[in-house]
Amino acid sequence: QVQLVESGGGLVQAGGSLRLSCAASGGTFSNYAMGWFRQAPGKEREFVAAINRSGGTTYYADSVKGRFTISRDNGKNTVYVQMNSLKPEDTAAYYCAAERRTGWGVSRRSNEYDYWGQGTQLTVSS
Repeated sequence: QVQLVESGGGLVQAGGSLRLSCAASGGTFSNYAMGWFRQAPGKEREFVAAINRSGGTTYYADSVKGRFTISRDNGKNTVYVQMNSLKPEDTAAYYCAAERRTGWGVSRRSNEYDYWGQGTQLTVSS
């Protein structure tokens, strides 16, 4: 029902910044809370950030709090994550995900999301 396509990944030096985008199609974007997750080789997928349907509520993993900012533009059916002060440990494949909601909540748990993008790679060099 919903297709998600991430973009904006690349190779960045430590301390640099990058913005990832996730474009959604095939559904009513404002009906979905959105999240960003990441997975490094040999590690399990972990929560990064999430935003509720309206954009009024956000949550962040402790490891990225203060450095990353999630936002959404419901008119463009797009969710973003602005990543500043990047560290080598941020290197991972980044995935966006959509969670169907009827209210205003948001989840940090990957198994509660309904749709996933294909991922975009971020590599941070030191």
